[in-house]
Amino acid sequence: MTRKSQSQPPTRTVAIVVFDRCQIIDATGPAGVFGTANEVHYDLGGQAPLYDVKLVGTKTGPVRSSAGVSLHADLALEEVATPLDTLICAGGKGSRALAADGQAVAQVRRLTGQCRRVVSVCTGAYILAVTGLLKGRRAATHWAHCRLLAEAHPEVRVEPDPIFVQDGNIFTSAGVTAGMDLALALVEMDHGRDLALAVAREMVMFMKRPGSQAQFSRHLLAQMAPEGQIRDVQLWLLDNLGRDITVETLADRAAMSLRTFIRRFKEATGMTPATYVQEARIDAARGLLEDSGLRIKSVAEHCGFTDEERMRRAFQRRFGISPTDYRNRFSSPLSR
Repeated sequence: MTRKSQSQPPTRTVAIVVFDRCQIIDATGPAGVFGTANEVHYDLGGQAPLYDVKLVGTKTGPVRSSAGVSLHADLALEEVATPLDTLICAGGKGSRALAADGQAVAQVRRLTGQCRRVVSVCTGAYILAVTGLLKGRRAATHWAHCRLLAEAHPEVRVEPDPIFVQDGNIFTSAGVTAGMDLALALVEMDHGRDLALAVAREMVMFMKRPGSQAQFSRHLLAQMAPEGQIRDVQLWLLDNLGRDITVETLADRAAMSLRTFIRRFKEATGMTPATYVQEARIDAARGLLEDSGLRIKSVAEHCGFTDEERMRRAFQRRFGISPTDYRNRFSSPLSR
Protein backbone atom coordinates (compact mmCIF):
# COMPACT_ATOMS: atom_id res chain seq x y z
CA MET A 1 0.00 0.00 0.00
CA THR A 2 1.40 3.39 -0.93
CA ARG A 3 1.13 6.66 0.90
CA LYS A 4 1.93 10.20 -0.06
CA SER A 5 5.29 11.63 0.93
CA GLN A 6 4.99 14.69 3.17
CA SER A 7 7.66 16.54 1.17
CA GLN A 8 10.00 15.80 -1.69
CA PRO A 9 13.64 15.68 -0.53
CA PRO A 10 16.26 16.89 -2.98
CA THR A 11 17.78 14.41 -5.40
CA ARG A 12 21.36 13.57 -4.39
CA THR A 13 23.92 13.05 -7.14
CA VAL A 14 26.15 10.00 -6.74
CA ALA A 15 29.13 9.28 -9.00
CA ILE A 16 30.73 5.82 -8.80
CA VAL A 17 34.26 5.60 -10.25
CA VAL A 18 34.82 2.42 -12.27
CA PHE A 19 37.85 1.24 -14.25
CA ASP A 20 39.25 -1.78 -16.05
CA ARG A 21 39.28 -4.83 -13.73
CA CYS A 22 37.16 -3.18 -11.06
CA GLN A 23 35.24 -5.49 -8.74
CA ILE A 24 31.74 -5.47 -10.21
CA ILE A 25 29.87 -5.67 -6.88
CA ASP A 26 31.90 -2.76 -5.49
CA ALA A 27 30.10 -0.63 -8.08
CA THR A 28 26.77 -2.38 -8.65
CA GLY A 29 26.17 -3.20 -4.97
CA PRO A 30 26.00 0.42 -3.75
CA ALA A 31 24.24 1.43 -7.00
CA GLY A 32 21.62 -1.24 -6.29
CA VAL A 33 21.07 0.05 -2.75
CA PHE A 34 20.56 3.63 -3.94
CA GLY A 35 18.37 2.48 -6.83
CA THR A 36 16.21 0.40 -4.52
CA ALA A 37 15.86 3.42 -2.23
CA ASN A 38 14.44 5.26 -5.23
CA GLU A 39 11.94 2.47 -5.94
CA VAL A 40 10.78 2.33 -2.31
CA HIS A 41 10.45 6.11 -2.32
CA TYR A 42 8.27 5.97 -5.47
CA ASP A 43 6.09 3.31 -3.83
CA LEU A 44 5.56 5.71 -0.94
CA GLY A 45 4.38 8.45 -3.29
CA GLY A 46 7.65 10.14 -4.14
CA GLN A 47 7.65 12.12 -7.38
CA ALA A 48 11.40 12.34 -8.05
CA PRO A 49 14.36 10.06 -7.31
CA LEU A 50 16.24 10.32 -4.04
CA TYR A 51 19.49 9.49 -5.82
CA ASP A 52 20.79 10.14 -9.34
CA VAL A 53 23.53 7.51 -9.75
CA LYS A 54 26.09 7.54 -12.56
CA LEU A 55 29.05 5.30 -13.31
CA VAL A 56 32.08 7.35 -14.34
CA GLY A 57 35.38 6.22 -15.83
CA THR A 58 38.50 7.50 -17.54
CA LYS A 59 36.33 7.61 -20.67
CA THR A 60 32.71 6.95 -21.52
CA GLY A 61 31.60 3.55 -22.72
CA PRO A 62 32.26 -0.07 -21.72
CA VAL A 63 34.50 -0.84 -18.75
CA ARG A 64 35.62 -4.45 -18.35
CA SER A 65 35.18 -5.64 -14.76
CA SER A 66 37.34 -8.31 -13.11
CA ALA A 67 34.35 -10.67 -13.48
CA GLY A 68 34.69 -10.39 -17.27
CA VAL A 69 31.36 -8.56 -17.51
CA SER A 70 31.43 -5.02 -18.87
CA LEU A 71 29.87 -2.06 -17.11
CA HIS A 72 29.04 1.18 -18.93
CA ALA A 73 30.60 4.45 -17.83
CA ASP A 74 27.97 7.14 -18.32
CA LEU A 75 30.54 9.92 -18.14
CA ALA A 76 34.29 10.45 -18.24
CA LEU A 77 35.78 11.83 -15.04
CA GLU A 78 36.51 15.22 -16.58
CA GLU A 79 32.87 15.49 -17.70
CA VAL A 80 31.42 15.16 -14.21
CA ALA A 81 29.87 18.42 -13.08
CA THR A 82 30.35 19.67 -9.55
CA PRO A 83 29.28 19.95 -6.86
CA LEU A 84 28.44 16.29 -6.21
CA ASP A 85 26.68 14.90 -3.20
CA THR A 86 28.62 11.62 -3.01
CA LEU A 87 31.69 10.27 -4.83
CA ILE A 88 32.37 6.53 -4.53
CA CYS A 89 35.60 4.87 -5.67
CA ALA A 90 35.09 1.18 -6.39
CA GLY A 91 37.89 -1.30 -5.74
CA GLY A 92 39.17 -4.36 -7.52
CA LYS A 93 42.21 -5.74 -9.30
CA GLY A 94 42.70 -2.56 -11.30
CA SER A 95 42.50 -0.08 -8.43
CA ARG A 96 46.24 0.41 -8.05
CA ALA A 97 46.63 0.88 -11.80
CA LEU A 98 44.09 3.71 -11.63
CA ALA A 99 45.88 5.09 -8.57
CA ALA A 100 49.04 5.28 -10.71
CA ASP A 101 47.23 7.23 -13.45
CA GLY A 102 48.10 10.82 -12.63
CA GLN A 103 45.42 12.33 -14.85
CA ALA A 104 42.67 10.15 -13.37
CA VAL A 105 43.86 10.88 -9.82
CA ALA A 106 43.82 14.62 -10.53
CA GLN A 107 40.20 14.35 -11.67
CA VAL A 108 39.23 12.33 -8.60
CA ARG A 109 40.94 14.94 -6.43
CA ARG A 110 38.98 17.68 -8.21
CA LEU A 111 35.69 15.92 -7.53
CA THR A 112 36.45 15.08 -3.89
CA GLY A 113 37.08 18.75 -3.20
CA GLN A 114 33.52 19.62 -4.16
CA CYS A 115 31.24 16.97 -2.71
CA ARG A 116 29.48 16.42 0.58
CA ARG A 117 31.01 13.01 1.26
CA VAL A 118 33.61 10.73 -0.27
CA VAL A 119 33.45 6.94 -0.18
CA SER A 120 35.71 4.05 -1.11
CA VAL A 121 34.79 0.39 -1.34
CA CYS A 122 37.41 -2.31 -0.84
CA THR A 123 40.72 -1.39 -2.52
CA GLY A 124 39.22 1.85 -3.77
CA ALA A 125 41.01 3.14 -0.64
CA TYR A 126 44.25 3.11 -2.67
CA ILE A 127 42.73 5.71 -4.98
CA LEU A 128 41.68 7.99 -2.13
CA ALA A 129 45.06 7.51 -0.45
CA VAL A 130 47.03 8.83 -3.44
CA THR A 131 44.84 11.93 -3.58
CA GLY A 132 46.06 12.72 -0.06
CA LEU A 133 42.52 12.66 1.26
CA LEU A 134 43.20 9.88 3.77
CA LYS A 135 46.27 11.49 5.33
CA GLY A 136 45.97 11.20 9.10
CA ARG A 137 42.55 9.58 8.80
CA ARG A 138 41.20 6.19 9.84
CA ALA A 139 40.37 3.92 6.92
CA ALA A 140 39.18 0.40 6.12
CA THR A 141 39.83 -1.80 3.11
CA HIS A 142 39.64 -5.47 2.14
CA TRP A 143 41.24 -7.57 4.90
CA ALA A 144 43.85 -8.98 2.49
CA HIS A 145 45.05 -5.44 1.67
CA CYS A 146 45.20 -3.86 5.13
CA ARG A 147 48.90 -4.45 5.61
CA LEU A 148 49.71 -3.55 1.99
CA LEU A 149 47.77 -0.29 2.20
CA ALA A 150 49.43 0.59 5.50
CA GLU A 151 52.89 -0.09 4.06
CA ALA A 152 52.23 1.86 0.85
CA HIS A 153 50.62 4.76 2.72
CA PRO A 154 51.94 4.98 6.31
CA GLU A 155 50.17 8.32 6.67
CA VAL A 156 46.83 6.46 6.66
CA ARG A 157 45.57 4.90 9.90
CA VAL A 158 44.42 1.57 8.45
CA GLU A 159 41.97 -0.34 10.66
CA PRO A 160 41.93 -4.06 9.76
CA ASP A 161 38.72 -5.17 11.44
CA PRO A 162 35.72 -2.88 10.79
CA ILE A 163 33.55 -3.47 7.73
CA PHE A 164 33.37 0.30 7.29
CA VAL A 165 34.82 3.39 8.92
CA GLN A 166 33.70 7.02 8.99
CA ASP A 167 36.24 9.77 9.59
CA GLY A 168 34.62 13.14 9.06
CA ASN A 169 32.98 13.14 5.64
CA ILE A 170 35.18 10.26 4.43
CA PHE A 171 33.71 6.74 4.46
CA THR A 172 35.82 3.67 3.62
CA SER A 173 34.63 0.07 3.59
CA ALA A 174 36.00 -3.45 3.55
CA GLY A 175 35.65 -5.73 0.56
CA VAL A 176 32.82 -6.30 -1.88
CA THR A 177 29.49 -6.74 -0.04
CA ALA A 178 30.67 -4.46 2.80
CA GLY A 179 30.11 -1.64 0.30
CA MET A 180 26.43 -2.51 0.31
CA ASP A 181 26.35 -2.34 4.12
CA LEU A 182 27.96 1.09 3.93
CA ALA A 183 25.54 2.27 1.21
CA LEU A 184 22.62 1.14 3.37
CA ALA A 185 24.07 3.10 6.29
CA LEU A 186 24.31 6.17 4.04
CA VAL A 187 20.65 5.80 3.06
CA GLU A 188 19.77 5.65 6.76
CA MET A 189 21.80 8.81 7.42
CA ASP A 190 20.09 10.60 4.54
CA HIS A 191 16.49 9.45 4.94
CA GLY A 192 16.05 7.61 8.23
CA ARG A 193 15.92 4.08 9.51
CA ASP A 194 12.44 3.24 8.20
CA LEU A 195 13.47 3.75 4.59
CA ALA A 196 16.75 1.89 5.12
CA LEU A 197 14.88 -1.05 6.64
CA ALA A 198 12.48 -1.09 3.69
CA VAL A 199 15.46 -1.16 1.30
CA ALA A 200 17.08 -3.96 3.30
CA ARG A 201 13.87 -6.02 3.15
CA GLU A 202 13.50 -5.42 -0.58
CA MET A 203 17.10 -6.51 -1.23
CA VAL A 204 16.94 -9.38 1.30
CA MET A 205 19.83 -7.82 3.23
CA PHE A 206 20.39 -8.20 6.95
CA MET A 207 20.39 -4.68 8.31
CA LYS A 208 22.39 -5.66 11.36
CA ARG A 209 26.03 -5.06 10.50
CA PRO A 210 27.33 -1.83 12.00
CA GLY A 211 30.66 -0.53 10.80
CA SER A 212 32.40 -1.81 13.93
CA GLN A 213 31.58 -5.45 13.20
CA ALA A 214 34.74 -7.39 12.37
CA GLN A 215 35.05 -8.29 8.69
CA PHE A 216 36.63 -11.74 9.11
CA SER A 217 37.29 -14.33 11.78
CA ARG A 218 40.50 -15.32 13.52
CA HIS A 219 39.99 -18.81 12.11
CA LEU A 220 40.48 -17.33 8.65
CA LEU A 221 43.51 -15.44 9.86
CA ALA A 222 44.98 -18.70 11.12
CA GLN A 223 44.49 -20.29 7.72
CA MET A 224 46.24 -17.34 6.10
CA ALA A 225 49.33 -17.61 8.30
CA PRO A 226 52.41 -19.11 6.62
CA GLU A 227 52.92 -22.85 6.85
CA GLY A 228 55.10 -23.92 9.75
CA GLN A 229 55.41 -23.68 13.50
CA ILE A 230 53.50 -20.42 13.94
CA ARG A 231 50.52 -21.68 11.97
CA ASP A 232 50.56 -24.95 13.94
CA VAL A 233 50.48 -22.99 17.19
CA GLN A 234 47.59 -20.84 15.92
CA LEU A 235 45.53 -23.87 14.98
CA TRP A 236 46.24 -25.54 18.34
CA LEU A 237 45.26 -22.33 20.10
CA LEU A 238 41.92 -22.09 18.31
CA ASP A 239 41.06 -25.62 19.44
CA ASN A 240 42.10 -25.01 23.06
CA LEU A 241 40.80 -21.57 23.97
CA GLY A 242 39.23 -22.84 27.20
CA ARG A 243 42.64 -23.66 28.65
CA ASP A 244 44.85 -21.38 30.73
CA ILE A 245 47.09 -20.26 27.86
CA THR A 246 50.24 -18.23 28.40
CA VAL A 247 52.75 -16.93 25.90
CA GLU A 248 55.26 -19.31 27.49
CA THR A 249 52.93 -22.23 26.73
CA LEU A 250 52.71 -21.21 23.08
CA ALA A 251 56.49 -20.75 22.81
CA ASP A 252 57.01 -24.25 24.22
CA ARG A 253 54.63 -25.72 21.65
CA ALA A 254 56.57 -23.97 18.89
CA ALA A 255 59.86 -25.27 20.38
CA MET A 256 61.25 -21.73 20.43
CA SER A 257 62.70 -19.43 23.03
CA LEU A 258 60.17 -16.92 24.34
CA ARG A 259 61.93 -13.98 22.68
CA THR A 260 62.22 -15.73 19.30
CA PHE A 261 58.61 -16.91 19.42
CA ILE A 262 57.23 -13.44 20.13
CA ARG A 263 59.27 -11.95 17.28
CA ARG A 264 58.36 -14.69 14.80
CA PHE A 265 54.68 -14.63 15.77
CA LYS A 266 54.42 -10.88 15.29
CA GLU A 267 56.19 -11.10 11.92
CA ALA A 268 53.71 -13.78 10.75
CA THR A 269 50.47 -12.32 12.11
CA GLY A 270 51.04 -8.60 12.67
CA MET A 271 50.16 -8.84 16.37
CA THR A 272 51.65 -10.09 19.61
CA PRO A 273 50.75 -13.58 20.88
CA ALA A 274 48.84 -12.10 23.82
CA THR A 275 46.78 -9.88 21.55
CA TYR A 276 46.08 -12.81 19.24
CA VAL A 277 44.86 -14.97 22.14
CA GLN A 278 42.53 -12.20 23.27
CA GLU A 279 41.19 -11.62 19.75
CA ALA A 280 40.72 -15.36 19.19
CA ARG A 281 38.71 -15.64 22.41
CA ILE A 282 36.55 -12.67 21.50
CA ASP A 283 35.96 -14.11 18.03
CA ALA A 284 34.99 -17.51 19.43
CA ALA A 285 32.64 -15.84 21.91
CA ARG A 286 31.05 -13.85 19.10
CA GLY A 287 30.28 -17.07 17.24
CA LEU A 288 28.70 -18.70 20.28
CA LEU A 289 26.67 -15.60 21.10
CA GLU A 290 25.38 -15.44 17.53
CA ASP A 291 24.68 -19.13 16.96
CA SER A 292 24.15 -20.91 20.29
CA GLY A 293 21.80 -20.65 23.22
CA LEU A 294 24.57 -21.04 25.82
CA ARG A 295 24.35 -18.81 28.86
CA ILE A 296 26.76 -15.88 28.95
CA LYS A 297 28.67 -17.51 31.81
CA SER A 298 29.09 -20.73 29.83
CA VAL A 299 30.29 -18.80 26.77
CA ALA A 300 32.90 -17.03 28.90
CA GLU A 301 34.15 -20.34 30.34
CA HIS A 302 34.18 -22.11 26.98
CA CYS A 303 36.26 -19.35 25.38
CA GLY A 304 38.82 -19.07 28.17
CA PHE A 305 37.69 -15.89 29.92
CA THR A 306 38.06 -16.38 33.65
CA ASP A 307 34.61 -14.93 34.33
CA GLU A 308 31.72 -13.02 32.76
CA GLU A 309 33.08 -9.67 33.88
CA ARG A 310 36.38 -10.15 32.05
CA MET A 311 34.51 -11.06 28.87
CA ARG A 312 32.21 -8.07 29.32
CA ARG A 313 35.20 -5.73 29.59
CA ALA A 314 36.80 -7.28 26.50
CA PHE A 315 33.59 -6.82 24.47
CA GLN A 316 33.17 -3.27 25.73
CA ARG A 317 36.69 -2.37 24.60
CA ARG A 318 36.38 -4.19 21.27
CA PHE A 319 32.79 -3.42 20.19
CA GLY A 320 31.53 -0.77 22.61
CA ILE A 321 28.69 -3.05 23.79
CA SER A 322 28.26 -5.87 26.30
CA PRO A 323 28.03 -9.58 25.35
CA THR A 324 24.31 -9.48 26.15
CA ASP A 325 23.76 -6.51 23.85
CA TYR A 326 25.87 -8.19 21.17
CA ARG A 327 23.67 -11.30 21.34
CA ASN A 328 20.49 -9.25 21.20
CA ARG A 329 21.71 -7.43 18.12
CA PHE A 330 23.37 -10.18 16.11
CA SER A 331 22.08 -13.59 17.14
CA SER A 332 19.77 -15.74 15.06
CA PRO A 333 16.21 -15.90 16.48
CA LEU A 334 16.59 -19.69 16.57
CA SER A 335 19.51 -19.45 18.99
CA ARG A 336 17.80 -17.18 21.51
